[in-house]
Amino acid sequence: MDIQKNNLPDFKELNDRVIAEPSPSPSIAIKTNLDSDDITKENPYSTSHASSEFKNFFKE
Repeated sequence: MDIQKNNLPDFKELNDRVIAEPSPSPSIAIKTNLDSDDITKENPYSTSHASSEFKNFFKE
């Protein structure tokens, strides 16, 4: 495994990759009939204390 690590190019030498900034355009959220009414339930992005901004994002 040490041999493979030595053969890797330095990150600065890589010219075939693009690191893009986040898009300034708006994103969309699609609600389906499978979504629960409580946005904090079964939501991998939610914590036990969801902020009002988070709740507003998922509102209809």
